[in-house]
Amino acid sequence: MTGNILAIDQGTTSSRAIVFDGDQKIAGLGKMEFTQHFPQDGWVEHVPEEIWATVLWSVKTALKRASLQAADIAAIGITNQRETTIVWDRATGKAIHNAIVWQDRRTAKLCEKLKKAGHEPMISRKTGLLLDPYFTATKLAWILDNVPGARKRAEKGELAFGTVDSYLIWRLTGGRSHATDITNASRTLLLNIRTGQWDDELLKLFRIPRAILPEVKDNADDFGTTDPEVLGAPIPIYGAAGDQQAATIGQACFTPGMLKSTYGTGCFALLNTGKDMVRSKNRLLTTIAYRIDGETTYALEGAIFIAGAAVQWLRDMLKAFEKSSDAGALAAKADPTQNVYLVPAFVGLGAPWWDSAARGSLTGLTRNTGPAELARAALESVSYQTRDLVDAMRRDWKGASDTVLRVDGGMVASDWTMQFLADILNTPVDRPTILETTALGAAWLAGYKAGVWPDQQGFARRWALDRQFTPRMDDETRKRKLKGWRDAVRRTLSTE
Repeated sequence: MTGNILAIDQGTTSSRAIVFDGDQKIAGLGKMEFTQHFPQDGWVEHVPEEIWATVLWSVKTALKRASLQAADIAAIGITNQRETTIVWDRATGKAIHNAIVWQDRRTAKLCEKLKKAGHEPMISRKTGLLLDPYFTATKLAWILDNVPGARKRAEKGELAFGTVDSYLIWRLTGGRSHATDITNASRTLLLNIRTGQWDDELLKLFRIPRAILPEVKDNADDFGTTDPEVLGAPIPIYGAAGDQQAATIGQACFTPGMLKSTYGTGCFALLNTGKDMVRSKNRLLTTIAYRIDGETTYALEGAIFIAGAAVQWLRDMLKAFEKSSDAGALAAKADPTQNVYLVPAFVGLGAPWWDSAARGSLTGLTRNTGPAELARAALESVSYQTRDLVDAMRRDWKGASDTVLRVDGGMVASDWTMQFLADILNTPVDRPTILETTALGAAWLAGYKAGVWPDQQGFARRWALDRQFTPRMDDETRKRKLKGWRDAVRRTLSTE
């Protein structure tokens, strides 16, 4: 059997597909951005049909650039933006509403109502998560309550719910498979992460009919086979994982104490805690890192809602530069005497603050502040937020004390940004040779299940370092900068 694996990486701002060959090297890549919709303040939506169209285009482009046909692919692995919520008609496959994106905050009042009613401790105990609009359950409830007739149709079994992985699996298999993986399921507020099953008490609380839910599977599992009419030949779908868990796998963080951080639209740091379900005392998330061959591995996670999106904001809204890749060079020209801080709470603040009412702020502006200082503030904000997460992890679990950070995602191509990250963390930062680690993780799951890629140990041995960034900043400068950041965050937090 061929060792070629197709990875579908459906992200928040773009869809991409990558063909990896038997040596886990990139043979072909296709990528297409799609439209972001902002119907109201704090609302973020995607059009499901546009997601599907960009995935198909990306897959066909990757195959073409790899000079391969669908029949040359051993298996497909899927990774996706997590928590984004889609409900579709089982008969037609058409969504009944736009996808409500993970960044969306429209259900903040419902979350506050449930908190005041005292439900959060039970939810956190079962799911490892906090009661926040970020997660899926309240988004799903909103669709069922606001689309005419949706709740009755859901109760009759006429509708299907899924995060983006489930939606793509359904479309790829021609509606024959309604499934999700354990990591995506663990982000819905509906799954008990100890039992790995949908939880009746949670379903009742959020008023979610069981008939609408997908089947929960391991990460390396049989998710169905593609309809031959979709890609030209049947291909088994053997891997699926939420994007941050896929990146953890792609970074070969299989050992407890290993830490990775992905810098895309948002930033997400996951710390492997092995079989230990570590309960955070610092408002981090306890989540499932992966479940392979029936064995569950847990993680502590810190979620930052805005990372690369802050750079996109400077590019698209303020026209500070033409390409996102220009931000690092521009930041390097900034006046070092200015202390400008951007707290990118455009859709609220994530861990460890969890303040959905907060909104972005710029502090320290002077008459001499220009695009270079804003670019530096945007890039630095990612490192400051990462420092907040790593500090919380170290307080929660002793295994995080001396870990090296493995990084991936679009932003890590900037040497300037990675050096500042190492400086502000005061810890080494390792950048791998393959930056597409999210897609690589999904590909490994499929390749492992198909029997054409190595096991965990064999895969980990192939992880290769591109560059290690080591701290250069002196302690006094680091302390001063962190003090300024924390003051800026304090000024940004809502008082509600």
